[in-house]
Formats: sequence, structure tokens, C-alpha cells
Amino acid sequence: MSKKPTFIIDFDSTFTRVEALDILAEIVLEGDGKRGDVLQQIQSITDQGMEGSLDFRDSLEQRLALLHAHRSDVQELARRLKAQISRSFLRNQSHIVELRDTTYVVSNGFHDFIEPVVEHFGLKPRHVIANEFEYDAAGYVSGFNKDNPLSRSGGKSKVIQQLNFKGDVYVIGDGANDLEIRKAGFANKFYLFTENVEREKVKPEADHIAPNVDEILYELKMSRSLSYPKNRIKVLLLEGVHERAVELFEEEGYQVEYMTSSLSEDELCEKIKDVNIIGIRSKTQITERVIKSARRLINVGAFCIGTNQIDLEACTKYGVAVFNAPYSNTRSVVELAIAEIILLVRNLPDKERGMHGGKWQKSANGAQEVRGKKLGIIGYGNIGAQLSVLAEAVGLDVYYYDLEDKLALGNATKCDSLDEMLAKVDIVSLHVDGRPDNNNIFGAEQFAKMKDGAIFINLARGKVVDLEALRDAVQSGKLKGCAVDVYPKEPKSNDEPFESPLQGLPNTILTPHIGGSTAEAQENIGNFVPNKIIQYINTGSTNGSVNFPNVQLSAVKDAHRLLHIHHNVPKVLAQIDQILAKHEINILGQYLKTNEQIGYVITDVDQAYKEELLEELKQIEPTIWFRVLY
Repeated sequence: MSKKPTFIIDFDSTFTRVEALDILAEIVLEGDGKRGDVLQQIQSITDQGMEGSLDFRDSLEQRLALLHAHRSDVQELARRLKAQISRSFLRNQSHIVELRDTTYVVSNGFHDFIEPVVEHFGLKPRHVIANEFEYDAAGYVSGFNKDNPLSRSGGKSKVIQQLNFKGDVYVIGDGANDLEIRKAGFANKFYLFTENVEREKVKPEADHIAPNVDEILYELKMSRSLSYPKNRIKVLLLEGVHERAVELFEEEGYQVEYMTSSLSEDELCEKIKDVNIIGIRSKTQITERVIKSARRLINVGAFCIGTNQIDLEACTKYGVAVFNAPYSNTRSVVELAIAEIILLVRNLPDKERGMHGGKWQKSANGAQEVRGKKLGIIGYGNIGAQLSVLAEAVGLDVYYYDLEDKLALGNATKCDSLDEMLAKVDIVSLHVDGRPDNNNIFGAEQFAKMKDGAIFINLARGKVVDLEALRDAVQSGKLKGCAVDVYPKEPKSNDEPFESPLQGLPNTILTPHIGGSTAEAQENIGNFVPNKIIQYINTGSTNGSVNFPNVQLSAVKDAHRLLHIHHNVPKVLAQIDQILAKHEINILGQYLKTNEQIGYVITDVDQAYKEELLEELKQIEPTIWFRVLY
């Protein structure tokens, strides 16, 4: 844009987050017993005026008649409004102030409280066009200048006509009186600003719905605080992840689509085409084909511990950062394991089932205490280690086996081999990850090595256990019982039937993959994963990513941040710096971190840049993905 355009900005509910006269009413009526009723009347009158269903002068007169405001009240109003400037205006303050010569605040409000706020922001007070209060001798508002066109409906278009702006003119506002300017032919476009309020009656005739200032500046290809408006970021959440995740993403301004089921690969390839962020649990498979179909994908959020359902190599190859929740549901899984150990050792599943069938089986046969029993934990990671601590607290002797050398907690005993542990323990609890190497690691051979009458629990991954071999071990009496929460093949939703060779077995607990399904765990995950993703998008920080080099960064002021992801080959950083030097860009800070596959460069620069610079950085041969963060 060669010549700066003229911007006409509304004040109430646009430049500020509130309606000024509503706040004035709160100030004047503070301590008044009828305060609530009067405020409600004023709000209703305001809405009618903004939607065009009530003549504006009538609206103004009715609101002022309900108040008895003093000049000091108006001054207090101006003070409060300085703290109510809309967030996206504040976020883009430096860019808007650069346009102050061609930016006007045109309002049906009043000079007395608008000018101090506009000047505080950095715009020109003389570019405020608004109504004027009249005061009596005691300093109380007695009325307003009725000769001012802005005191009537249609007044905005009349004052804009008188100003006779040249060139491109854009109106930013939230009401019907702002729309009138464009309808009268005095502006190129009317941007309906919906960051603070949405007036449905105005939407159909708006040229562009703008949830924030970033969207307007982006659409006009002008300098802005965000390289890409948050309202354009699309999030797809599957498998009924916790609603807290929806809240966090929507609070950030993203578009969110929420589904309670998983999708097949074909369905997902179609659905994910324009998605920037996808959130899944354990059933959805993120394959390379899915990643290739996602033209704008930035992040995958695994709202669970494991990531074996995600092709991490493909995500890395295409520059998609993956975040999971490695600790958020640990306690829930451990508590279920403890509960199932007690139930199975007491032989309670059969007795409970019998009671529902009318059978009274009062007997101590087959029922034992867990105290003094030996628990063997396969996989001494986050869950296995915490299970070790809780199990010891209820009186179990704990043994564990892990491929990696792990420090024992409490009085747990490390076993040098799986066979050694299986021969010793009364209960085996499986807590390994879902890597392909772990498929069917526990089958007939391992069950045969366990003690007669032992208990087996799998809360880890469905594919790690041969279910036919487990069924045979329970049916033969080799095992006293088992508990299983995960299966090689699981229904995609609660509407699909469940089938397993373990159904109907004695002293057997089957649960529908709910180890981490507690309100506390799901809320923790619903907080943790979105915050990691939002932090990555806002600052470039990859701390906690399972496939990207981990970099912890904070936002910087008065700088631009450039993110460059590339294949891990030599001299990429040198090429980046050569391009920056060529364009005389000063580097304020620079970070490079690599893993086996990729390099991640974050560069903070202290001045504006031309599009040519960005194109040259994108053209560096090993580049996977490049974006301007802000």
C-alpha cells in the first residue's frame, strides 16, 4: 500500500472494550439502591441504539436522563477507560500509532472522555470527532450540543462527508451507525469489529467480520503484531478431549471444531486439509498420509501419555511439532491399578457378578490380603515408579524390571531380567510404551514363567499382550485372574460394540480404556497440552515437544521473531545470517538447536523487513518450514 489509508474507528465497544455511558452509569449510581435496575435499562437502550432499532438521539437522551453526572464523574470515566482499551488495539499499538496522521476516532460518545483516552494511546486528540456535553453552573451534565450531527442517527456519515477524505477509507466499528458510513458511499469497506460484542443485525451487511485488529491489518497487508491473525488458526479436537482445551483455544481466539469420536484415515485426510492444530487421544492414527494431506498443520496435541499413534518421523519431516501430556494422568492410572490389584486378590469380580445374578457366596475361599504380596512392575517410567510408591504404602513388596537403568524408589527391588521377576512375584502389572518393538512382548512363554495363581494387569498398550495366550492362562487356572484396560482393536466411539476373547472369563476385570479417564486427569491434560501449543505459537518455545529440539523462549518487545525449521545439514545458520546481513538486519538474539533430523533456528531482529527477505529465507535449500512469529 503506497499511500496510507484513512481509518475511521468507533470508540465504544471498538477502541475500548465497553460502552462508556454504561461505565459512567456505574460511577454515578455507586451506592444507589436502584443501581441494578437503572444499569439494565441503560444497557437495553444502548443495544437498541447500536442495532438501529431506536433513533440514536432518543437513545442518547434516555440514557442521560437516567443519570445525574457531574464533571468529576466524567473525568473518573476517562481514567477508567484508559484501562479498557481493546486488547488487539493494545497489541498493535505501535503499528496503529504509525498511522496516527490518517486515523480518526469518530464516535457518538463525547469529547470529554474520549480525547484523554485517545491521547493516552498515542493518537491525535484533534482527530477525535464526537459529541459535546453541556454543563450547568454546578458542574452537572445538563444536556448536549444538539446542533452536532453526531447527536442524531446518520450523523457519522454526515461528518465524514464534510471531512471529504481522499484515497482509501476504512471504517472499523461494531454498530449500525458505523455501517452507515460505507452504505452512504464514504468508505471502501466496513469492518464489523466483534472482539467485544457481536451485533447479529449488523453482520449481514458488513464487508468483513473482524474479530480483532490483527485480522484487519492482515487483510489489508499492513504491518501488525501477529504475522497471522489468531482467529484464522483452525483447531480440530477429536475423541472428546476435555472441554477445558476448547475454552483455552477459544480464549486465545482460535476457531475450534470439537468431535467426540475418532476418524478413519480417509476421513481425517479430508477433514484436516485446512487445520492448523489437531488434538487427539489414543484412537486416532496420525499417519504420514494424514500429515501430507494437512497443508497448514503446525501442531499435533496428544491428549494422553503415549504418542505411538502418531508418525513422529513424518511430523518432523514436515515441520509439525508434537506435544503430549506425559505426567497429567499418571495418578489416575496408578489408582486404577491399585484398585484392581485389591479386587483381584480378594476374588471380588466373581462375587460381585454373582450378587447381580442373585447368588449369595459368603466365603473366604480364594480371598486374600494384598499385604505381603509381591508386585512386579514391568516398565519403571512415570506410572510404574508412582505405582511402586503407592503399592508399598499398602503393604506390597515391590520388584521392577526396565530395559533402562532406573533408580529404585522406596524399598523397591530392581530385577536384572524379566524371567527373574516373573518367577518371584504374585502380581504382574505392565507399564511399557507402545513402540513397535513392544508388540506381543507378553505371551504364552511369559505367562508360563509366572507363579501359579498369579494376577496379571495391563493398563499400558493393547498390542503388547497376546490376548489369546492370556485367555488360555486364565481358563487353565495358571492365573488367578486378570485386569485389562487396553486392547489391540478398540471401538472408535461409544456407539460401536466391543469384542474380546477375554469376555466372560472368571475373576477378570475389563475396562474401556479408562485408566486416565478421571475428571482430574482429563482437566490436567486439557490444560497442559493446549498451553504447550499456545506457547509454541506465541513464542516459538518447543519445551516439552516429543519430536522437536527443545527450546525455552520468552516473548520479546520491540523486535520481530523469525522461526526457521530445516533438515539437519551443515551451514544453514550461516546462510540465514548472510541473508540478514545482505538486507542490513541487526540480530538482537539468535538460537539454534538440533536433533538427528532437524535444526530449529529462532532469530530476533530489531527492525522492519521487506518481503524479499522472507522469500530468500524460505528459499534456503534445506528449509522445511519458515514463519514470521510477530
